[in-house]
Amino acid sequence: MKDNFDIFFRRKPALMLIALKKISRVRYGSVLAKEVDCTYSHAVKILQTLEKLGLVTFEKKGRIKLIKLTKKGHEISDYIENIRKLIS
Repeated sequence: MKDNFDIFFRRKPALMLIALKKISRVRYGSVLAKEVDCTYSHAVKILQTLEKLGLVTFEKKGRIKLIKLTKKGHEISDYIENIRKLIS
């Protein structure tokens, strides 16, 4: 049976925003993919969409891209987390 959370949100993108918020330091895409239990390529597609929406930014360090939430991303992840707590 699906979690009530799945009724309102697409699970992986919502969990990515929450994961990025929980630990405020920047993250690697591969680590984030493992945290939300999806493939790296799927995580990249989600992150690219989140970037277009202005919710995350990428910071290039050599060959590696670090991911962090924008101010708007923090606000949205707060709202998602609050809704998740209310429906649990």
